[in-house]
Amino acid sequence: MKRLLQALVIMALAAGGAMAEKLTISAQEAYKLIGKPGVVFVDGDSETAYENGHIVGSVDMYAHHLHRSDIMGRMRCAPLWQCPKEAAKLLGTLGIDNDTTVIAYDNWRGPNATGVLAFLKSYGHKKVYLLDGGIDAIKALDPNQKKYDELKKQKHKLHRAYRKAKKAGDMKKYKELRAQYKKVKEQMKALEPKLIIRRGMQKVALGEGHFAYIPPAKEAKITPKTYTIDPKQIDYSWIAGKDEVYKAVLDRLKKGDKSKYVIIDARSMIEIIGQRKMDHVARGGHIPTAKFIEWKRITDFKRHRSFRTKEELEKLFKSFGITKDKTIYAYCQVGTGRGSDIVTALRLLGYPNAKVYTGSWDEWGNAMNLPIRR
Repeated sequence: MKRLLQALVIMALAAGGAMAEKLTISAQEAYKLIGKPGVVFVDGDSETAYENGHIVGSVDMYAHHLHRSDIMGRMRCAPLWQCPKEAAKLLGTLGIDNDTTVIAYDNWRGPNATGVLAFLKSYGHKKVYLLDGGIDAIKALDPNQKKYDELKKQKHKLHRAYRKAKKAGDMKKYKELRAQYKKVKEQMKALEPKLIIRRGMQKVALGEGHFAYIPPAKEAKITPKTYTIDPKQIDYSWIAGKDEVYKAVLDRLKKGDKSKYVIIDARSMIEIIGQRKMDHVARGGHIPTAKFIEWKRITDFKRHRSFRTKEELEKLFKSFGITKDKTIYAYCQVGTGRGSDIVTALRLLGYPNAKVYTGSWDEWGNAMNLPIRR
C-alpha cells in the first residue's frame, strides 16, 4: 500500500510538472499592448541602457538592483529580495497596482527581464510576462524605426563623404553633401517622436538612497498607484533562502545525484572557481555540489530570443540529470538575473519545483559559516 501511494505521488508530480506556466509573450502580442490602459512595460536592464533607449512609456527596474542587502550581504526580509513595504512603494511609484498587466523586457538575452518577472512573481503578482526577444524584437516591428535606421546610415555615409570632400579641397561638393546631411538630420528629428523606442529618463527619489526611473514627462505621464502586498499571497514556490539551500547541500553531500535536490550555478566559470569576485563579497567560489549551467546556454543567440527551443532546453537539462521530480535551486550573484533565467526556463518546461536562491552568492559568499568550494 505504501509503495502504491508513493507511485501515485510521483505520477501526480509528473503530471503537474507537465503543465508549463504561461510566462512569456511574443513581440507581436506585446506590440499591440503598448500604451494600453492597465498595461505597464518594465525594462530590466540598467538605468543607463534605459536612458539610451526604451519602449515608449515603459519604466525601469534594473534587475541587479532589485536585490537589497547590506555590505555584508545580509537581507532584511529574506528570502524576499526586498521587504514588502519597500517593494510595494517601488511598484506603486512606477504606476503598477495589483491588477496591472506587467510585461518585463531587456535587450533580448533574458536574464534581466527574468529578474523582474521572478521579483513580481515572488510577491504574488499574477499578470506578469516576459517579452521574448526583448527590445530588439519590438524595434523590428516598428516601421518608423526602419525608416529611421536607414536615414541614420545615410547620415553617417554623408558625414564621411563631406569630410572627405573638404579634405580634398572640393568645396562645391562639400557644400552639396553638407546640405544633404542636414536634410537627413531634419528627417530623423521629425521621425523621433513617432518611434516606439525612445531616449531619456526621469529619476524619482524613494528614500533611503533608492530611486525609481520613469520616462520623461513629455513622453508619458506615470501616475503613482497603490500596490498592496498581502503576506498570505507571497509565492514562496519561486524563491528560497539560505537555510533551505543549505539543507539541500547537506542532502546532496550525503546522497549525491540520488538526492531529491539539485543546485545550479548560473554564473561564469571565473566566478565559479573564485577567480572573480563581484560587489562586496568576501569569498570567491561556489556552493558545494552545484551543477554549472551558465545562463548563456539558455539564451538563443542565433535567433536573438530570450530562450532556446523547448527541445534544446529539455536536452540540456536532461544531460545534467535534472528531472521534474527534483527540487531545484538556481543562483548567481544576486538571484535577479542569471539565476532567475535558469528558473524561468525550467518553469517554461513544466518543472514544478524550480526556485531562485534570492541571497545567491552575495549572501552565501559573505556568510563565513557556510561551506564553499573553489
